Amino acid sequence: MKIKPLADRVVIKPLEEAEQKKGSIIIPDTAKEKPQKGKIVAVGPGKMTDDGKRIKLEVKNGIIVLYGKYSGTEVTIDGDEYLILRESDILAIV
Repeated sequence: MKIKPLADRVVIKPLEEAEQKKGSIIIPDTAKEKPQKGKIVAVGPGKMTDDGKRIKLEVKNGIIVLYGKYSGTEVTIDGDEYLILRESDILAIV
């Protein structure tokens, strides 16, 4: 991984949902909803408190998480789409 998040941020690789078809209707990629599930590929060292102590993150590399639909910042690295967001934007661990 060529990207290292800072503070309480994590890098997530969004997981694409399995394509579902009903009848012969095909939904174009532009009309599909953004995925809300992804795999964590990098985590930051944790947030610093006012007194200089570091608070470790509860999440770690390799786990699958649910996050808010419009959370974080989308980036493309070496042709792969990633999402950088704060740990507080993660809703649940799957």
